[in-house]
Amino acid sequence: MRAVDIIEKKKHAEILSKEEIEFMISGYTRDEIPDYQMSAFLMTVYFNGMKEDEIAYLTESFVNSGEQVDLSPIEGIKVDKHSTGGVGDKISLIVLPLVAGAGVPVAKMSGRGLGHTGGTIDKLESIDGFKIELSSEEFINNVNKYKMAIVGQTANLTPADKKIYALRDVTSTIDSIPLIASSIMSKKIASGADAIVLDVKMGSGAFMKTIEEAEKLAKTMVGIGKSLNRDTVAVITNMDQPLGNQVGNSNEVKEAIQVLAGNGSEDETTIALTIASHMCVLGGAFDDFDTAYKNLKETIESGKAIEKLKELILIQGGNPEVVDNTDLLPGAKNFYDVLAEKDGYVFEIDAETVGISAMLLGAGRRTKEDKIDYGAGITLSKKIGDSVKKGETICTLMTNLDEYDEAIERIKEAYVISNEKPKTKPYIYNIIK
Repeated sequence: MRAVDIIEKKKHAEILSKEEIEFMISGYTRDEIPDYQMSAFLMTVYFNGMKEDEIAYLTESFVNSGEQVDLSPIEGIKVDKHSTGGVGDKISLIVLPLVAGAGVPVAKMSGRGLGHTGGTIDKLESIDGFKIELSSEEFINNVNKYKMAIVGQTANLTPADKKIYALRDVTSTIDSIPLIASSIMSKKIASGADAIVLDVKMGSGAFMKTIEEAEKLAKTMVGIGKSLNRDTVAVITNMDQPLGNQVGNSNEVKEAIQVLAGNGSEDETTIALTIASHMCVLGGAFDDFDTAYKNLKETIESGKAIEKLKELILIQGGNPEVVDNTDLLPGAKNFYDVLAEKDGYVFEIDAETVGISAMLLGAGRRTKEDKIDYGAGITLSKKIGDSVKKGETICTLMTNLDEYDEAIERIKEAYVISNEKPKTKPYIYNIIK
């Protein structure tokens, strides 16, 4: 078997066997296949796509390239969730205590953020003392006893995907559905979950800009799950503006607390309850979605959800007092109010531009080596559809930097104010099972 023959075969849009795909991936991981041949292979996949079986084989090859987490000592059906990424996306912070509170084990591995704002791990680290490194024994014991634990991803998970992702970045093959889907699903499968709920973001702040693209990605990932014996549901959600009203690490922890305490924004609460409900059904806690949604909503209203968050913080070494006193979270010394330049309605907020502005304030990383300012972020006072008066605050920037003019210019570009009130868009576009 030779790499050039496999490339030639895919160049003519022929279907590759499991052995051929495994040969390419394992050979590249071991440095037996050079970058230029893998680049050519990725380009043939980009232009000719892959069939469902091929994508499953590719995913499996990524999984087999590194270590796989054994969650068999954990009782019950282990359910995980993944978001394709958005601005102000703190859904994991909300669903983890909600789902665990319903008795479904959530053994979660999350990554750090690169770009707009921090990842789930960065957000949790803004809580004083919160440990994201647990021994295997602590991790498993916490899930068995409390039904929840969250740690940083192990470095040896899907090394083939990491290596190929870096090559995709420089060969303009990032936006290939088979490559995106196999990359995401391989990490979830290697993490040991029995069932997976995917939050596929769609809109200006997401990788998928149209509903057609989002549905194609969602169906591909659900197909991978089916092929590899993982119950998988994809929820396509709105990311045409930032989720909720807060962007930034401390800010997003505060807002997650508000949702679990019953005081959250409608968009965030709806999406979190929807994803958590599907997780609970897959985990066997409820027979159907409507029953799960009703019960989880009551968990918030009764105060049980916020108590479960306190428990999560406590068992991972953090200070649970932050839940009742969010002033204990890192803050910022500089604040800047962005004012509306005319009367009208907020017609558009480019979520990606808001995210870039937050990164410029210190809330995200341009490179992996950058340090995050947990107190930096943006509070959105006005969102799409809200009426505004000239001179009224539409959002507030917060940072510990002394110079942040570029962030101010960026955030001003994000807002479009019009005389016309925009049409309301749904929070959830579709569910793919």
